Amino acid sequence: MPLYEYISEHADDPEMSCRVCARGFELRRPVDREALTLCPLCRHPVKKLISRVNTPKIAKPLSISDAKKAGFTVLEKRDEGVYEKQ
Repeated sequence: MPLYEYISEHADDPEMSCRVCARGFELRRPVDREALTLCPLCRHPVKKLISRVNTPKIAKPLSISDAKKAGFTVLEKRDEGVYEKQ
C-alpha cells in the first residue's frame, strides 16, 4: 500500500486544524480508496500533497566485472537452456 501525505487546508489557523494536520501527516491507504477530505482526529478539511518519488539512480548498466565485485554470479548461455558460470 502506498503512503499518502495530507495537510490541513487551514494550517495557519489553529481553530481550523489540530496539531497533527497542521504539521501534516502520512497515511498508508489502498490505491483504490478515495483520498481523505477530513482529518481523522479533528474532522477539519485536509488536502492531499504531491510527494516526491524515490527512484534509483543508475547511470550505466553494470559490467560483468562490476557484477562479480558486487557478489553476483554471472552466467553465460552455452546451449538451449544450458548456462555456465563465467
